[in-house]
Amino acid sequence: MQLPVLNIEGQPTGEQVELSDAVFGIEPNLHAMHSDVRLILANQRQGTHKTKEKGEVDGSTKKLFKQKGTGGARRGQLRSPLMRKGGTVFGPRAARDYGFKLNKKVKRLARRSALSAKAQAQAIHVLENFTFEQPQTKQFLSVLANLQTVERKVLFITSDYDKNVYLSGRNLQNVHILHANQLNTYDILNAEKVIFVKDAVAIVNQLP
Repeated sequence: MQLPVLNIEGQPTGEQVELSDAVFGIEPNLHAMHSDVRLILANQRQGTHKTKEKGEVDGSTKKLFKQKGTGGARRGQLRSPLMRKGGTVFGPRAARDYGFKLNKKVKRLARRSALSAKAQAQAIHVLENFTFEQPQTKQFLSVLANLQTVERKVLFITSDYDKNVYLSGRNLQNVHILHANQLNTYDILNAEKVIFVKDAVAIVNQLP
């Protein structure tokens, strides 16, 4: 598959770049993409939520009434889960890990499937290599406007760390800037448009 290379004005440069069929031309595997997105979102959870159990809440441990003969439950102390402001039974504990095991081959298949899905939807653009003399969000917005992607969720893929480009686009709400080696299934699927800098395509073509 070949795509035209555009300049920052959004006009074709006359050059084309080759997208690997092994990465951008496969049949998307929905199950692999679903599993990988679940894993990525699960790993983002802090797992720090917690409730207090009977031994952790405030309250006297004095026995409230005799064991038998009251006709009520043997709830004992004020900290009992049966009492108002008592402890929680089997509540969430701190430092919980929501991650699960997913084979590397499935993750790689999911990433290729996501890129192929975007290619089939014609949601991929390739820009010529460029930089800014200084960080300026207005210039970055101008590039997006020329590509008609200002109001879209955009994933911007670079070939190396360009500080001026990164600082120009990092505070835009709908823009996410990644190095080509950081590509993942969730970020690809979460974007409406994927924009590659020309040299980044060669890196992605070589990804396993």
